[in-house]
Amino acid sequence: MTTYIAQFTAKHRIIQIEQNSIFTWRQESGEIDDALLEDKIKRESALHFYQLVAGKDYPVVQGDIRITVWKTLPFNG
Repeated sequence: MTTYIAQFTAKHRIIQIEQNSIFTWRQESGEIDDALLEDKIKRESALHFYQLVAGKDYPVVQGDIRITVWKTLPFNG
């Protein structure tokens, strides 16, 4: 297993705050599937970020979030 790090930006369809962050994950060495990575970032990071920003009275839907992955690298930190 290899640990990777990604720099990404998340944008919500309505909420006007961008999440600029990093994300780490482990996978078997080899090609990174961009679509799977974007979905993983939505589920494990961006969805929680926007739920925190929006508060309990506004439902955040995963489909309203768009992820742009800028860089990915193996991570040894």
